[in-house]
Amino acid sequence: MQSSIEHALDQMVEAWNAGDARAYASLFAEDATYVIFAGSTSIGREAIRRDHEPVLSRFQKGSRMRMSISSVRSIGDDVALVLTEGGVGTGKRIPLDKVQSFVFRRQNDGRWLCEAFQNTKKHRLMMWFFARSTRDSPAR
Repeated sequence: MQSSIEHALDQMVEAWNAGDARAYASLFAEDATYVIFAGSTSIGREAIRRDHEPVLSRFQKGSRMRMSISSVRSIGDDVALVLTEGGVGTGKRIPLDKVQSFVFRRQNDGRWLCEAFQNTKKHRLMMWFFARSTRDSPAR
C-alpha cells in the first residue's frame, strides 16, 4: 500500500513540475475535494484541473513541488490517510512550509487516487507556542 501511495504522490510532484494541470488533476478522484491554505475549495477533478491551469501556466509557472511523507495510515482495506510536509517554489531549495493531509482510496484497477486534500501553511510562531505550551502543561 505505502509504495503505491508514494508512487501516486511522486506522480503529483512530476505533474506539478511539468506544469501539467490535466495530469495533476488526473490523480484525484472524480468527485475529490481540494482545499488550499487560503481557504479556496475545488470540488471534483474537472474543477481541480480548471483551477490549476492558471496556477501552473501563470502564477506558479516554472515552480517545482517538494514533498516529504510524514505518515501513511490505513483506515480500511482501500482507504489511507496520508500526512505530508511540502512546498512549492522556484529557488534552489524549496522549503517544506506547508502541511498537507490526503485521503486516498484504492480504485478497482488498483491505482490510488486522492479523494480529499487539505493544505495548511505552517505558522512558525504558533507552532513554537503550541509546542512550548503542550510541553509545559501537566500530564492528564
